[in-house]
Amino acid sequence: MGVRKAGGVLIDPAPLRSSPPFRRLWWGQSLSALGAQMTVVAVMFQVWQDTRSTTWTGAVGLAQAVPLVALGLFAGALADRVDRRKFYLLMTAGQAACSLLLALQGLLGPLPAAGVLGLVAAQSCFTAGGSPASRAFVPQLLPRHQLAAGLALRRVAFQGAMLAGPALGGLVVGRLGVGGCYLLDALTFGAALYGAFGLPRMAPGDVGARPGVRGVLDGLAFMARTPVIRGALLTDFAATVLAMPISLFPLVNAERFGDDPATLGLFLTAIAVGGVVASLFSGTFTRLPRPGLVMVGASAGWGAALALFGLVPGAWAGLACLALAGAADTVSVVSRGIVVQTHTPNELLGRVGGAEGIIGQAGPDIGNLRAGLVADATSGAVALVSGGLLCLGAVAAVALTTADLRRAAAPHVAAPAVAAPPVA
Repeated sequence: MGVRKAGGVLIDPAPLRSSPPFRRLWWGQSLSALGAQMTVVAVMFQVWQDTRSTTWTGAVGLAQAVPLVALGLFAGALADRVDRRKFYLLMTAGQAACSLLLALQGLLGPLPAAGVLGLVAAQSCFTAGGSPASRAFVPQLLPRHQLAAGLALRRVAFQGAMLAGPALGGLVVGRLGVGGCYLLDALTFGAALYGAFGLPRMAPGDVGARPGVRGVLDGLAFMARTPVIRGALLTDFAATVLAMPISLFPLVNAERFGDDPATLGLFLTAIAVGGVVASLFSGTFTRLPRPGLVMVGASAGWGAALALFGLVPGAWAGLACLALAGAADTVSVVSRGIVVQTHTPNELLGRVGGAEGIIGQAGPDIGNLRAGLVADATSGAVALVSGGLLCLGAVAAVALTTADLRRAAAPHVAAPAVAAPPVA
């Protein structure tokens, strides 16, 4: 295998070769993620053109976040009761239908901003349903020793979409208008549906989730009483709430770099570039025997890099710090996925995935609000440095009090000599 000859440092493509269902799913979701990032640009552009209000453009994120947070745990419980493949197909079809409606209004006659946000919120409801089911696919499609490589492949697809999608979306909106951009996004859902149709039946396990609130409470009880899961989720929540920097970028750019829009655009790009590089070289950390320790170290690295960003004076040094933060974030996300999916029973993967999705959505939103409040009271540098230091302290506290997280072993360490074949 090529990655072995390269010293085991590059991303391992073995899951794409050994599992055709995973390969089809990966390509389909990668294209769909690219289309989703293009649509974010189109929605923001259309809402701004209609309202000329930053309040309305800020409401775009709210329309996406509220359904994910409100429905995530219930959707996860439902995914633990039914065939996850069928459930994911239904949710993906709903997302595609919302994209088609956005395309129709963009091509035939634009809706007012409230109508556009309504369609965005409806699409986010379907996303809240499909995400927990999708998170449960990888451990069911791949043998345990390929779990880390599969999660790294999904991460590089996400980071690639974050890097290329907004730029491509801006070009498409400029050439074809928002309707053309929405239509391209709807077409990418065809690839996602094709990938999902090739999956085998995805039963949640022998014991399905209890209906309604009881199933949700069962999932919360499992997460609360399982130290390794609880520690992994708390570490992620602490890192995002305490050290999220994105809301500070315009202020830092104005304070230090003359309010240059070119510099501002590079901030998010630097984070994405760091994430892509870390994903491409994921063999350096996915083969390590203690993914829990790797996650803790990477979360601490995220906080330290952002604290340094608040201290360094030069533009290039600041971008380098953001690239390091993006790399640390990718290492943390992949390692957390290894820990969580290795230590979660199949019948609970949907509910734990729903909780991960809520933290992934609500944590950054709360973190950006915290950073903005601190910066208003002090300065952008103080908000960045204090957030980074608080992140370091919180991560250290979780690591010191959760021995199971530090000792959590990678799947390939505990795997038998002859691995089970992937699901046909």
